[in-house]
Amino acid sequence: MNKNNVRTRFAPSPTGHLHIGGARTALFNWLFARHHGGVFVLRIEDTDTSRSTEQYIEAIIEGMKWLRLDWDEGPYRQTERFDIYKRYVDRLIDEGKAYYCYCSAEELEQRRKEALSHGRPPRYDGRCRDLKGPVPGRTPAVRFRMPEEGETIVDDLIRGRVVFENAQLDDLIIMRSDGTPTYNFTVVVDDADMAITHVIRGDDHLNNTPKQMHIYRALGCDVPLFAHLPMILGADKTRLSKRHGATSVMAYREMGYLPDALVNYLVRLGWSYGDQEVFSREELIEKFSLDNAGRSAAVFNPEKLLWLNSQYINKGTSEELAGYVMPFLLKGGIIQEGQSIDMGWLSKAIDTLKERSRSLLELAHSLRYYIAEDIEFDPKAKEKFLNEKSLPYFRTILDRLRALDRFEAAEIEKVFMGIIEKQGIKLGQIAQPVRVAVTGNSVSPGIFEVIEIVGKDKTLRRLERAIALIKSPII
Repeated sequence: MNKNNVRTRFAPSPTGHLHIGGARTALFNWLFARHHGGVFVLRIEDTDTSRSTEQYIEAIIEGMKWLRLDWDEGPYRQTERFDIYKRYVDRLIDEGKAYYCYCSAEELEQRRKEALSHGRPPRYDGRCRDLKGPVPGRTPAVRFRMPEEGETIVDDLIRGRVVFENAQLDDLIIMRSDGTPTYNFTVVVDDADMAITHVIRGDDHLNNTPKQMHIYRALGCDVPLFAHLPMILGADKTRLSKRHGATSVMAYREMGYLPDALVNYLVRLGWSYGDQEVFSREELIEKFSLDNAGRSAAVFNPEKLLWLNSQYINKGTSEELAGYVMPFLLKGGIIQEGQSIDMGWLSKAIDTLKERSRSLLELAHSLRYYIAEDIEFDPKAKEKFLNEKSLPYFRTILDRLRALDRFEAAEIEKVFMGIIEKQGIKLGQIAQPVRVAVTGNSVSPGIFEVIEIVGKDKTLRRLERAIALIKSPII
């Protein structure tokens, strides 16, 4: 295989948002093209005009961009290519490889029911195959003339050799009576016209493959290589659907997942490289091969995805995470639209929290006590630590922190250590009450770092509030 000639494509129907299964298909095509230095094409299959919408086209493109699956050509739209399909249909009719079918939808449905009642497969019976002339008063569809004998062999790059009996293949409709082309025809014309070399798609398309192979040959085009990916199942081993949770890619963005984490997870749904779990994009491009694609269905595990997301948050740069978390801070009301925030300071705050955060949503929530002017107290922490016993320590720490010129973690630590040494107490006896006073909770990153990032003014105000609360508990 000449690596420079590899051309793959992702061809979604815009009848919904980009979902997990479609994103995985796009990813496998993208990785295969990038691994071989080839071309990745985006094509929108919008011939189903009753269900396709501009909103869904935009949503699919938005999802692709968020996942950073960049395409080299497109997006092409099938609705802009109807003249091309018509030209190919006319050619097949002229060459006797397709014919007009005058059967009505009602007649076809009646014959289907009769065939099923007699235990026969509900195939088209071919009655218009050898008609000599048109049927008055009827507008015909166009059917492709399938071979009636022999076998069609698909040498699938994932599933291996799959054999289909030609006698089981219908003379499929390639153009409806209203002049709109059908999926199995348009996909062949487009893939041939766009010189697609590898068709990587879900195994729900496997039964379409022999039909499409005959159309390629009838048009005198090279047949691409096929690779059919096993389906994705939910935890109950049924096909992944909304009842298993979110299936839209953009829903995972809203829940605080990083695009690289979702990409990493999706590629592992049907592909492996030894025992390695976490991959950079560069590693995925370098190592990706269909030889390592699995043949069995993959099970979607939300907990595994959440764990992987935590790995990416933990290893990500705080500067990059600051950009990702901003929309969540806005949505959560932690910062206001137009509010100025020092991104360097935010990165420093994130640095203390990212090891504890599994999602950007969690990270944004954790940042609340750094950013907010006022904090809410956890009731149990408040009851346990904001009491008369802590009052003397609060007054001492307040005076010492107020006197600091350099409000830095190292200097703040010296203040705490001086107090515990003089008072003969343990660090926790002063650190925990101060932690609750400053953050509202009894769990946080290192208290000295936290105080530095919260800043002098806020820290002093919060300590004063804690003292007032202890002295006047009804407040």
